[in-house]
Amino acid sequence: MQRLRRTSALRRLVAETTLSVDDLVAPLFVREAIDSPEPISSLPGVFQHTLGSVVVEARRLVGLGVPALILFGVPERKDATGSGASDPDGIVQRALSAIRSAVGGEIVVMADLCLDEYTDHGHCGLVRRDGRVDNDATLSRYAEVALAQAAAGAEVVAPSGMMDGQVAAIRGALDGAGYSETAILAYAAKYASALYGPFREAVAVSIADGGDRRGYQQDPRNARESLLEVSLDVAEGADMVMVKPALAYLDVISAVSRAVPVPVGAYHVSGEYAMVKAAAERGWIDGAAVALEHLGAIKRAGASFILTYFAAEVAEVIGDR
Repeated sequence: MQRLRRTSALRRLVAETTLSVDDLVAPLFVREAIDSPEPISSLPGVFQHTLGSVVVEARRLVGLGVPALILFGVPERKDATGSGASDPDGIVQRALSAIRSAVGGEIVVMADLCLDEYTDHGHCGLVRRDGRVDNDATLSRYAEVALAQAAAGAEVVAPSGMMDGQVAAIRGALDGAGYSETAILAYAAKYASALYGPFREAVAVSIADGGDRRGYQQDPRNARESLLEVSLDVAEGADMVMVKPALAYLDVISAVSRAVPVPVGAYHVSGEYAMVKAAAERGWIDGAAVALEHLGAIKRAGASFILTYFAAEVAEVIGDR
């Protein structure tokens, strides 16, 4: 067996899985009421951007050959209904418009579609008096957000709240308003994971009263229900589906990729990124090599593309090969 491992060229020739720049989607954070990019302490190398700097970063990603980015907003004010998420003058809508004006069709511009960054209670949907998320009432809010994002220039909207029926509600609203070409990337198998801590710092989210999202996101102990969740989203009109997180759910990525006829994304989440960065800073691992190994494993499991905070860094490494 070792005959085919002797040289780099031989290993490349027989490699079963190849990670390329085309597999990467870069998550970007854009924040209101700041004058310059602000570093996120738990995500070294990642920033909360201004409207100006997020356009600069989009141009850099284009130059690196990264094919897509996804925007997350950090509003100055939050309220119970997450009104900033659907405000035509909201931070993500302004960023979408600015990026599309600057780079046009050179990069796919996606928008996370959820309420948690915009609500004062930190949940992904509207909350009832008893503190539980109201699934059905939230769907109309998601439809409003989708329309605002599509109008601002989003080519892909990505509902991440795990509300039952969210894809059907969004698809119906988009088609009814003439945005039939706007695609939906459904967070179809999103787990109530402990790996989201750095992300919540990045978007300034704290769940009220010490709560959590286990009532509407998937239980990390379960895998079979992912296939049902994904099949429902595809039936409702999802153009792409996603598994989140990635590394702890490679079995789910593999099963989903075999089960559905649409592209399957995987989100290499903030905690997965932060662990690599923290260990590398201490000299315990080769951070760049581990990042490539992580992303290669996600691709090998069956992901069509990967959302990762390593996107620009890995693009630079791959581009230098």
